[in-house]
Amino acid sequence: MGNQDAIDHDRLFKELISTFFLEFLELFFPQVLDDLEPESVSFRDKEVFTDVTRGERYETDLLAEVQFRGEDSYFLIHLENQASSESDFNKRMFRYFARLHEKFNLPIYPIVIFSYDQPQKQAINYYQVEFPDFQVLQFNYRVIQLNRLNWRDFLNQANPVACALMAKMKIAPVERPRVKLECLRLLTTLRLDPARMQLISGFVDTYLRLNTQELEVFNQEFEQLESNTVKEEIMEITTSWKEEGKREGKQEGKQEGKQELILSLLSYRLGNLSSETQAEIMGLNSSQLEELGVAMFTLENEESLKRWLADS
Repeated sequence: MGNQDAIDHDRLFKELISTFFLEFLELFFPQVLDDLEPESVSFRDKEVFTDVTRGERYETDLLAEVQFRGEDSYFLIHLENQASSESDFNKRMFRYFARLHEKFNLPIYPIVIFSYDQPQKQAINYYQVEFPDFQVLQFNYRVIQLNRLNWRDFLNQANPVACALMAKMKIAPVERPRVKLECLRLLTTLRLDPARMQLISGFVDTYLRLNTQELEVFNQEFEQLESNTVKEEIMEITTSWKEEGKREGKQEGKQEGKQELILSLLSYRLGNLSSETQAEIMGLNSSQLEELGVAMFTLENEESLKRWLADS
């Protein structure tokens, strides 16, 4: 979690899961969803821990407090996204658990999403302390290891999280164009609002950015889609406007539409923007809008947006 790439990666996952938290549980842990009151979900501020033995600082990715269904008691769902393989990650998960349990004194349901590409061997899902004559401790946590999941198993899941995470599942190199198209096709069936739709398509485009050869295959399969309505919707929701322009036989996208879409997404993420900031965004050219479409996932408030605009 120390380099910028990992932080951005974690931010994308946190944005996805926090926006579609119940859908995430429905997809992977339906039994947990059955045990909680859906309207009770609230996200706690990140918790910061320092590993004094390594001199490193860690932050929890996502911590949700939820109410047991039909009861007055609560529990925590702690979710970590791990973007790289780490030999003693299981020990760190136990430390998180112990400190969170000590601080909040609530039951904790721990979940890890392993989102790295390699290795593909099964990840450890427990931490234990034992002696030859007895076991002192075994701490278990739930694991979703994306590179061991087959994307085809999620094709017919009417779930936005499935639509996004297919892009990080086990994909053969030759399948990348097909998977991207299937992700976008599935997205057209979900009928989400524009901001949430853009979040999913932006996630897919981040992890399935196609090269020139792959784009040619994507375009060929795109043209074979039977439904013109699906084609039009895919072209509307994709964040890769340059790729859209090539598919439409144009070099320029719809400038006004890009501006309105970016403003809608930024308002959803950051709240109402000042008229000065909106005017500055409306003055961006097509290339700058594309850059802002990617950078927006790293912005936390209007001040960070203003700094980005000043540097662009």
